[in-house]
Amino acid sequence: MLPDAIPVVTVTGRFLSPDGRPLSGSVTFRAPAQLTFPDADVILGGPVVAALDAQGQITATLPATDAPHMDPAGWSYTVTEQLAGIPNGRSYQVLLPAEAPHVDLAGIAPTDPSKPNYVAVRGASAYKVALAEGFDGTPADWLTSLTGPAGPKGESGPAGPRGEQGPPGADSTVPGPPGETGPRGALGPRGERGEQGPPGAPGSDGAPGLVQSVNGHAAAEITLDAADVGAIPATAAGAAGGVAQLDATGRVPAAQLPPTAAPVLPGTWMPDDYGLTSWAYDLGAGSRTPGDMPSEAGRLYLVGVPLRTAARITKAAIHVMGYDKPNGTVSAAYLGIYDKSLKRVAATGNIASQLPETHNIGGQLATFALSAPVNLAAGSYYVAILIKGTGTAVPYLAATNWGATSTTSGAKPVDVNGVYRWLQTTSSTLTSLPATLTLGGMAEGTTCYWAGIG
Repeated sequence: MLPDAIPVVTVTGRFLSPDGRPLSGSVTFRAPAQLTFPDADVILGGPVVAALDAQGQITATLPATDAPHMDPAGWSYTVTEQLAGIPNGRSYQVLLPAEAPHVDLAGIAPTDPSKPNYVAVRGASAYKVALAEGFDGTPADWLTSLTGPAGPKGESGPAGPRGEQGPPGADSTVPGPPGETGPRGALGPRGERGEQGPPGAPGSDGAPGLVQSVNGHAAAEITLDAADVGAIPATAAGAAGGVAQLDATGRVPAAQLPPTAAPVLPGTWMPDDYGLTSWAYDLGAGSRTPGDMPSEAGRLYLVGVPLRTAARITKAAIHVMGYDKPNGTVSAAYLGIYDKSLKRVAATGNIASQLPETHNIGGQLATFALSAPVNLAAGSYYVAILIKGTGTAVPYLAATNWGATSTTSGAKPVDVNGVYRWLQTTSSTLTSLPATLTLGGMAEGTTCYWAGIG
């Protein structure tokens, strides 16, 4: 097996007697010298003897005679035939170029003594020779380069003799182009008057008389819109940018009136005075000192807060009357907002670490950011307070009472939106703000805390 770096040619041949019987013997292929192949790191030497098989056939795989970097180069194989019954075997030369990897001796061995003693196999094409000589281009470019510039036009030769007239051609079936228009002829005499034709069908009625157009419209029937007469279209009634309507009592409905701020009496404090949007009640007018502790483990306190106009709410507020924070036992604290159906619509994170230490008279207003702002429509809402702690080292929050005692509340009517002023859960095992609550799980608030939103 020769190395892959050496290109090879497979040579086959078959030898038969004139009556078709396979001959026996051998065919020897001999190079002129030892062959060195530096690319394959090998040296080849000696003849290759191919013995005829039972069918008189041989097969030999030999190095190509034009292998690259082979030493020597430019040589041919000496082929010697030694066949039984043929005393004078032939000896001839052959080239085995790599471009023809399979050849048969019947196609390359000479049989005519007048022929050379070896057969030349087709070498490189003229295009490849041109590439080797420096030509740069495709085969089509090379073929084009073989065409030189046109030579000068030769002189015209003498006119040949006139040939005999051929037979007439067949009549054409294609009409020829029309000829030019001839001059106009003279006017002929006037003909006799013809009979009167029948009357035509009646035409449609014309437009009414007098008014011919209105505001640029001209038609038998004219339809004017609001813009034609400077009126307000019916679709503008009660719409933004339009006009207000009157109800059955002759008044403008409240839904079509712009929002108005509640009147503020002199000396009255309002939520916006404290940076809030709404609160449960005026702190200074209704809260007592020192406040109460909403720290019963797991109980949730709800404080009703009315919202007069729609607003974007970002925070919730409580009022801390006192808190010994360094010795505090608060483990978790949350504020949230519930709608009238007791569904949670916003909440803070755990604010236990944000509760302010407070020791001053009157306490401290404390606001806490919601986890995400919420857009609330006008209506009534609950602010939820959940503070988990033990003992007395917990915040005391501002609260009010509507009754005569300090531990029970008085009248707490439900507002028009169905929201109570104060509620608290019957459960005392809550650890966070539930997504929803039910009135069935509520009891009257025995302590009425203050809360606000902003």
